[in-house]
Amino acid sequence: MSSVVVTQDDVKQALAEIPFAKQLGIYPLLMGNELTLVLPYAPHIIGNPMLKALHGGAVGAFLETTAIVQLSLTGGKMPKPIGINIDYLRRGKPQDTFARATVARQGSRVANVRVKAWQENVRNPIAILHGNFLISKDKK
Repeated sequence: MSSVVVTQDDVKQALAEIPFAKQLGIYPLLMGNELTLVLPYAPHIIGNPMLKALHGGAVGAFLETTAIVQLSLTGGKMPKPIGINIDYLRRGKPQDTFARATVARQGSRVANVRVKAWQENVRNPIAILHGNFLISKDKK
């Protein structure tokens, strides 16, 4: 992450601009300058009731939200996805899910971001997003 100081209020303001964030109940965890978002477990995000697996759409929206929030903290307009690939690696269990974004490369117009989502152990991700986002340094 860059040397920009991130506050809880900055993250909450960015989350407030993303409709899915409120619907899913996503909230931030800040440890120093490291941002982790949390998707709290709720029965309405179960996609397969037989397996009690999280819905892939909810996990995908959570990953995309994490990338957008990470990019939006540097200022400018809300980033727009250009292309996203999500690798679903294992079943999301009915429990809280965590995600952290890494900006792999950021140019003046496009940023490449990777997001990892996990539950019990950060080394065992349930899904990974690779995405390119259109960014702008202009204010909203």
